[in-house]
Amino acid sequence: MDKEGYFISGFKNKKIGDDGAVIGNLVYSKDLFCENIHFKLSWMSLKQIAIKSMLVNISDAIAMNAKPKHALIGLVLPSNFSLLQLQELSYAFEETAKKYNFEIIGGDTTSGDKLMISITLISQTKKPIYRKTMKKGDLIAFTGKLGNSKKDLNKLLREGKVHTNSKFVTPLLKADFIYEAAKYINAGLDISDGLSKDLSRLCKSSRNLGAKFLINLAKKDLCSGEEYEMLFSFSPKNLAKIKSIAKKNRTQITIFAKAVTGKYTSCCKENHF
Repeated sequence: MDKEGYFISGFKNKKIGDDGAVIGNLVYSKDLFCENIHFKLSWMSLKQIAIKSMLVNISDAIAMNAKPKHALIGLVLPSNFSLLQLQELSYAFEETAKKYNFEIIGGDTTSGDKLMISITLISQTKKPIYRKTMKKGDLIAFTGKLGNSKKDLNKLLREGKVHTNSKFVTPLLKADFIYEAAKYINAGLDISDGLSKDLSRLCKSSRNLGAKFLINLAKKDLCSGEEYEMLFSFSPKNLAKIKSIAKKNRTQITIFAKAVTGKYTSCCKENHF
């Protein structure tokens, strides 16, 4: 049972259902990043943990064609953390905010047994990308390569090592491509729970639409979570423009399906509780 979906369904609000909530020209998004759920302290440095906690939220903003402007950070900090460790976290938060040109304007801290990070991001957009606006006949594509994030997670779970540039450790966001291609994109979201699961969300949001696969994809590609690539749909008439923008921004895209009448059900296990 999808308990996350069940919980969210209790809130009857049309602003819920995308990577962020759009109010006027602002997009509000929030992500939790929790020790022993999303990471272990033995896997990543505190700097890497802080940066990733920021990037997974920034990915939501980018997926909606929004640019981050302000952030609020909530922290549960183990009481045995030293001042040097706290400094490492704060420096990494500030470094990431500067890189993406937004301000950290406040938040809250408390003490606990495990490190937990909650980030609220406030972003601006002129043309948000929603999940519900995919159209019949759209081509469906994703950026980058899929599968390595789950592969590296499995290595870490077996107490192995992964390369410092692993996407599981530091997601590679495709901001330049998305911001430029947004005017040609009908619908989309970032791939946080695996291509198959997020494709099912895209289809469900765009009522009465399913997906006809144009190529074969391995289950490792369909079910790899925390990729933070972009899943998006667009009209076939804009194919040349999408390809041109992708080439300009050195972004690999794979067109793998077409939106058709029907429905699509994920073939992967739930990532959530």
